[in-house]
Amino acid sequence: MAASGPAPSSSGMPQLPVMDREEVDRALARLGAEHEAIETSLLALQDHAGRRLLEGADLAGTTKVRWAAAEQTISQLWTYYDAYAAACAKAREVRARRRWPGQAELAELTDLLRGEHVTVPGDALAPSPRLSERFTLETLVERMNSGYAQALDVVVTADAVWSALPARIDMLAAELQRTRSLAHSVGVRPGEHPSGDDLEEITAELTALRAEVIRDPLAFWSGASPSSAPGGGRPDTERYDRAARALEDVRREIEAVLTVRQDAERRLMLLRDLLSRADRTLTEARQARGEVLAKIAASDVPAVSGPSTALHEQLALAAEYRRRSQWHRLSPLLESLEQRADDELLRARESLTAVTAPLAVRAELRGRLDAYRAKVVRHGLAEDPLLVERYDAARRLLWSAPCDLRAAEQAVLRYQRAVAETLPPHPPAGLAPESEIGGPGRAGPGGRG
Repeated sequence: MAASGPAPSSSGMPQLPVMDREEVDRALARLGAEHEAIETSLLALQDHAGRRLLEGADLAGTTKVRWAAAEQTISQLWTYYDAYAAACAKAREVRARRRWPGQAELAELTDLLRGEHVTVPGDALAPSPRLSERFTLETLVERMNSGYAQALDVVVTADAVWSALPARIDMLAAELQRTRSLAHSVGVRPGEHPSGDDLEEITAELTALRAEVIRDPLAFWSGASPSSAPGGGRPDTERYDRAARALEDVRREIEAVLTVRQDAERRLMLLRDLLSRADRTLTEARQARGEVLAKIAASDVPAVSGPSTALHEQLALAAEYRRRSQWHRLSPLLESLEQRADDELLRARESLTAVTAPLAVRAELRGRLDAYRAKVVRHGLAEDPLLVERYDAARRLLWSAPCDLRAAEQAVLRYQRAVAETLPPHPPAGLAPESEIGGPGRAGPGGRG
């Protein structure tokens, strides 16, 4: 084995320790593996689908700038590779001269393998370009790895965006076209319905988005480059997602309009029925109010309004929309009418309850009076003078018109107290308790009279 020592450097750099034979052979083996790996990577980059697409595309913006730099880098990489391959070949040639190289061969090999022995043309894109640069094989490999990573980032990023976004945009555009046709069939058109205007905006946005993605894919990348750690980045789909959500909102609106078209007649019939019931209830309330005013004295009876003219006019308008197949206008009108018609029927029922309340009170008092009268009869006290007097007084008040409810209630209470004072404290054997035959607050027979 040859002894190692300082080897003269042809580059003028400080002399390097001379490598021994084993070190030379290991270095040549490593260089051979690196040479094969570099060649494979450069060929793969040359054949990459993304690179071919970039070469043929009409680029703009960020992608145009970065691809121009990447093309120059790729060209420079091949120049570096050729110089690297030539240096490796020369080193192998020197090593092949003798099986046991002498000191001169080892010194030359040390200079070839570790010295700045590789000369390549300068990088025109460097901040301070030079006519030529000198590298060691190791630093040249590092320069090639760095340039390869930069060029690969551009190619892979563009390919990832082109693989993800245009196809999705095209699918969404097809869905948009189907939605436009459906919208047109139900009268949702631009200028006539907000959803029609939305469809026009979505169409313009998708057209612009696709053109921008094709010309400048790198502008639609979010996060780290694809060649970095897995999951470091992804295509930026924010604009696409926003358009997809907007289209989904429009589609739901169109489906609602379609549902209206299918159920319009049934819903209109239900609305007519609701308003008819509300009108009949209000009519009954007005009649009941007149009856209460005639039969009940000193009673504050609320006024009853007439049917809602506005609701009937809107119902007629809804029927006209249906006749003209203007479903997009009918849909919101029906929803509003259904809620207001329910409210109208509730209002009518509340009015009827309010105006008939005095009659209900009179009926309850009549029932209570008759229940106590029946109790008196069962105890054999029907001819008791005090009870007869108080019963007749209460009955005259309750069955007279107009009826003074306050006076009638006091008369019924006096009769109840008289019954309670007259009857024995315990009912005879076999007699039902008072609660079973009616008592204060228990409704009995009675009604309007």
